[in-house]
Amino acid sequence: MSSPTGPDNGLPVRMPRPRQSGRHRRPEPVVAPENAPALVLAVPGEPTSATRGLAEEIVSIARSELPGLDARIGYVEGSSEEFPGLAEVLARAAGDRAAAPSPALAHEGGAEGPTGTAPGDAQVSDALPAVVVPLLAGPDAAHMRQIRQAVLNSGSGAELTDVLGPHPLLAEAVHVKLSEAGLARADRARLFTVATAADGIIIASLGGEEAVQAAGITGMLLAARLAVPVLAAGLDEEGAIARAAQQLRDSGSQHLAVAPCLIGPEIPAGLLQAATDEAGCAAAEPLGPYPALGKLVAATYGAKLGLPQQPAPGMPVR
Repeated sequence: MSSPTGPDNGLPVRMPRPRQSGRHRRPEPVVAPENAPALVLAVPGEPTSATRGLAEEIVSIARSELPGLDARIGYVEGSSEEFPGLAEVLARAAGDRAAAPSPALAHEGGAEGPTGTAPGDAQVSDALPAVVVPLLAGPDAAHMRQIRQAVLNSGSGAELTDVLGPHPLLAEAVHVKLSEAGLARADRARLFTVATAADGIIIASLGGEEAVQAAGITGMLLAARLAVPVLAAGLDEEGAIARAAQQLRDSGSQHLAVAPCLIGPEIPAGLLQAATDEAGCAAAEPLGPYPALGKLVAATYGAKLGLPQQPAPGMPVR
């Protein structure tokens, strides 16, 4: 046993480290509020076992980023027990919320709950059963229309966030996929060379002109990382990838690569392969369950609830 002044047996007492002050201090860990609404990941495209594995891994990463998170998966085109539809998942989340006791009543008489959430905040959370986060790297009007319709059809009162990008973490993810395919240096700082590295990159999007513009922002961040020219083009615009490839060749690039700024489930089968064949380019894989995507999903959900946000890479902690 230890006394207030020290242990009886003479062993040292482990004291908590004082929090570091100033711009280099570590941010406080963020946890999901006790009565937070469910996060429902809206997965576009035709559901498959590969899609399910990808979505489950992204949700697992999101849970690790925000402990205590109630995270679920709804498939925009799903309609079975194996692949539950988005509207069905939202209706179930609303039912679970309605059946749960109100934390505001459970903590009646106290100024704050155990997580520091004021009773007024808990009541606001009670009114929101779920936050829907689209599994889309950039704007895509067609997919977002489907997701909005599913949210309305559920009658749940859930709220929909924006898509995940553009964001510096997406540029990081695209860079990693290029390096995994042997098409880019893995680390610019160490300057080791890759014999097959591309000297011109086409960053591919889906969703029309707005999606191309958003991919162009990610492309500028990628160009800064790799010091090579990057152009954005839409996979859903006929011949756009081939035209971008020709533009890069005309400017002096010889070894080209297509880098999808896309997660995977939203890409129609065969579309990426057909575009790269037409352009005569190598291609990296879609982003898939890259860890940064799970972080972005958690951050997008947290921003909707007004939770403290971790800074993007390269941003100082204030």
